[in-house]
Amino acid sequence: MRIIAGKFRGRRLASFQASHIRPTTDRVKESIFNKIAAHLPEARVLDLFSGTGNLGIEAISRGASEVTFVEKSGKSLQILNKNLALLGINSGVTVRKDDVLDFVKKYSGPAFDVVLADPPFTEKIAHPVMEILSQHPLVVPGGVIIIESSRHEPIGEQYPPFNFLDRRDFGDKNVSFFTMPES
Repeated sequence: MRIIAGKFRGRRLASFQASHIRPTTDRVKESIFNKIAAHLPEARVLDLFSGTGNLGIEAISRGASEVTFVEKSGKSLQILNKNLALLGINSGVTVRKDDVLDFVKKYSGPAFDVVLADPPFTEKIAHPVMEILSQHPLVVPGGVIIIESSRHEPIGEQYPPFNFLDRRDFGDKNVSFFTMPES
């Protein structure tokens, strides 16, 4: 895994062997970040199911001012913290060991400009994640939500108040883009 653009471009992240982690490929990551590039400068980003931190660190590299990483796996958190240390990232980040659905339900801080969600395909929870995100005020008006899902997993286009923007197919995975309407 490597950072594909921004101030950490070309830097490699810590290698690992873990059956519970399926990192987003460079091809998919590039497509996601090209689509949301205008939202990243000085953005507050929420990286749900952050795993190794691949997506959140890419956001930092591309100009996000703050990233909150949420991950419940201790092994993943070790790799995430190793990657942050490897790149010398020690400000503008919050790492939370928590279940994502519980985090979203109890979160009461300021809303985020960008929400990245890459739930484990084995759990088939992309739809429930979108439902719970739509019920809690975590996204600023004009903010975006990007969620990865298995192509075999049903995920809708209707999660009011969010508007569906786009869905991209990458073989075994889909990436869906939503936005919070402007006030």
